Amino acid sequence: MSTELSPTPQPVASKQEESESFLSTRRGKLTLAFLCAVGFLDFVDASIVNVALPSIRRDLGFSAQSLQWVLSGYLLTYGGFMLLGGRAADLLGRRSVLVTGIAVFALSSLSGGLATSAGVLIGARLAQGIGAAMMLPAALSILTTTFTEGGDRFKALGVWGAMAGMSSAVGVFLGGVLSEGPGWRWVLWVNLPVCVLLMVAAFRLISGERREVTLKNFDSIGAVLVTTGMLLLVYALVKAPEVGWGTTRTIAAFAGAVALLIAFVVNEQRHRNPLAPLSIFRIKGLAAANATQVIAMAGFVSMFFFVTLYMQNVLGYSQIQAGSAYIPVTFGVAIAAGISSKLFVRTGTRPIIVAGALIATVGLYWLSRIPVDGSYLTDLLPGMMIMSLGLGAVFVGVTTAANAGVPPDKAGLAAALVNASTWIGGALGLAIFSAIATSRTNHLLARLASQPDALTSGFGRALLACSIFLLAAAIVALRATNTRGEVLLSEVSEPTLERRSL
Repeated sequence: MSTELSPTPQPVASKQEESESFLSTRRGKLTLAFLCAVGFLDFVDASIVNVALPSIRRDLGFSAQSLQWVLSGYLLTYGGFMLLGGRAADLLGRRSVLVTGIAVFALSSLSGGLATSAGVLIGARLAQGIGAAMMLPAALSILTTTFTEGGDRFKALGVWGAMAGMSSAVGVFLGGVLSEGPGWRWVLWVNLPVCVLLMVAAFRLISGERREVTLKNFDSIGAVLVTTGMLLLVYALVKAPEVGWGTTRTIAAFAGAVALLIAFVVNEQRHRNPLAPLSIFRIKGLAAANATQVIAMAGFVSMFFFVTLYMQNVLGYSQIQAGSAYIPVTFGVAIAAGISSKLFVRTGTRPIIVAGALIATVGLYWLSRIPVDGSYLTDLLPGMMIMSLGLGAVFVGVTTAANAGVPPDKAGLAAALVNASTWIGGALGLAIFSAIATSRTNHLLARLASQPDALTSGFGRALLACSIFLLAAAIVALRATNTRGEVLLSEVSEPTLERRSL
């Protein structure tokens, strides 16, 4: 199958609409709202089950070891299938892949809510991750190929960044409300009406793309290598804290993942029609933007995890109290994302990303000083609000930089890369920082410290490590593209992209 397919058509905007700013039209606003709703659904489901885990464990009889797979199962297939889903959107048509992903997501949400055993629920979460891996890169690539005019593009990516940044906090809140209200099953069932609405909107707002492709030249070997390698990498990160970082099993898993991904790179260099053309990495700053995302999200995702555990296991918060504690964070993220997207034209993305990461470093350092008898107003809220401002700036800045100058026929791949970076970063952070927290807690318990003291110290040590990662992200971001121009995506040729930098 040739990758030199006809250029992806602008899904909804006519030439007249583009000249008048498509985003200013009613259809443009509805299109952006629809795409952000798709992304929001995927992001929220990564965190919405967090505070429902005690109820799930009690009802389905999960063991302590298997319960983590309610979270990790989604993360595993989400990250593992992301690159395949993104490239499939480029080659097979973005609306087709998006709609298929929505259908898979809806069916797996239904089966997960009906689950009567641990195995069925874990299987449903694995399937949910596959659906999300098809939906998210397709939605983001539709956004970047629809809103191509500079002002529209920055505004659209700003809204997307705000949505993505808020989703973790909203997910924890909704999980608390639903699990204490109608029950934990509604954490999954709430997706069903949303998926129906999204399915209808997809056919009304996004035009289909006719692709006459021949599967005989499809890079099936590359698809198998990258998906298997990514799955094994995320699996190794998820299991390492449980089985030990230095065990033969962990080392073998990481070695296998590296070997598969190296084989994938070799295959892509030699294949006539590669699944993921490596030329995309010649776009200056793209690799740095994705590396920044990995490091930053390792800190951000872990922060939500440890602060939630601290509120529930040390301060004794209920599920709904822990979820409600994040409401102010959503406003901080939205404000920061909105301001950042307006500043891009003046400053470019690089200063915003660096400043955001440094601000988040301060917020996470504040949170690392949590006491065993902590107060929400003095010990949690200030640090969470500072962190939220940094999160909003980093997310919208990295998303914009990582999609800057990408040709339309590789927009799905670029979207998949930045989103894979998000979830690999999250898995990496949880693996590393959980080991730090557990080690510190066990050390203090062995010295006869009280459980609240030991847990608090472990969480604090992990949050301090998170702040160090955000500082590192600020340093790496110095190499990211400083996107600020009004360049139309459709007018940029690939050779120009390789030379273009600020």
